[in-house]
Amino acid sequence: QVLLVEAGGDSVQAGTSLTLSCSASEHAWYMGWFRQAPGKEREAVAYIHTSSGSSTYCAASAKGRFTISRDNNKMFLRMNNLKPEDTAMYYCAATKPPYAGGCHTRFFYFWGQGTQVTVSS
Repeated sequence: QVLLVEAGGDSVQAGTSLTLSCSASEHAWYMGWFRQAPGKEREAVAYIHTSSGSSTYCAASAKGRFTISRDNNKMFLRMNNLKPEDTAMYYCAATKPPYAGGCHTRFFYFWGQGTQVTVSS
């Protein structure tokens, strides 16, 4: 069981930046960020292979604006030029071998409670 705790969510103005963090209780194989806006399905933002640092950006809107990274058992999501459509609950997710991550919730076993990001125009 990997326990995940997110932090860093806030209410910000459009165009600003925010960095989310996720602390894992133990080493995970893959970690990822997902987000869920009210009335919408949870979507993958990006995920990372914790050992190599190799990352995949799943959400088209995240490419070029968001950066996923990790440091030991922590994962980060740097979000630049935030837009109102980025408003959502952001969740941290993780897997352990042999289950590799992917751009869908079904690839991840462990979930955090979420941290709210609200972007106003």
